[in-house]
Amino acid sequence: MIPAALTLADRLEALLPQTQCTKCGFNGCRPYAEAMASGEAACNRCPPGGAEGIRRLSAALGVEPLPLDPERGIEQPRAVARIDESLCIGCTLCIQACPVDAIAGAAKQMHTVIPELCTGCDLCVAPCPVDCIAMIPVTGERTGWAAWSQEQADAAHARYLSRKARLVREREENDARLAAKAAAKLQALQAEAAQSDAERAAQERKRAIIQAAIERARQKQQAARPQNTENVPPSVQAQIDAAEARRAKAGLTDKAAPKDDKTNTPPEEQ
Repeated sequence: MIPAALTLADRLEALLPQTQCTKCGFNGCRPYAEAMASGEAACNRCPPGGAEGIRRLSAALGVEPLPLDPERGIEQPRAVARIDESLCIGCTLCIQACPVDAIAGAAKQMHTVIPELCTGCDLCVAPCPVDCIAMIPVTGERTGWAAWSQEQADAAHARYLSRKARLVREREENDARLAAKAAAKLQALQAEAAQSDAERAAQERKRAIIQAAIERARQKQQAARPQNTENVPPSVQAQIDAAEARRAKAGLTDKAAPKDDKTNTPPEEQ
């Protein structure tokens, strides 16, 4: 019994077989129900529901039943997907296409269909790159709702919602992992940049220390040189020159250039 408090779209969705086959032209039973409720789609676009399904939908909408739209397919016995496991390459494309998680398997391993869960939507057939999936009729001459039950529809709907929730959760978890990875990489880059800045700063400090030491040595060397050496007596100049020679020999200063001023030449050289 469908509660009266539900919206028209809710009531229409509950009347659909929940195969999620998209043959109606919409991405699942819920979008089709919403389109019917808004008057954007007729009630004769669901091949899995067949004539009985159209009758139920038209009654809920208060309109006359219409023949099944031939552009959407034909009413036929329900089929179940079957994978030729000898040809399966484990690509997982069929698993990704199944709207009710009726296919079991893993990447690069053999896949198999769980018959009790398969709704016969055949969405797994087209993506298979090795054409190893076939749809096998399993209801004899029974078609539409005669080949399907409300219990099966409810179970398929529950699996469909569970899969949607799982996909959202996995996407959010993957986004969170990617965000954490990006944050860790950014932190590592920032730490590396900070380390480089620290190393550059340390090098600058060392350079400044060395430069300061060189400048102090230069100033000390300059202060150690004799002062007021202009216009001094020859005897004093001789003493200055001797001191400079000793400093040069000790490596404390460059050797002075030869003196050209004969008045300042030491007595020994005159």
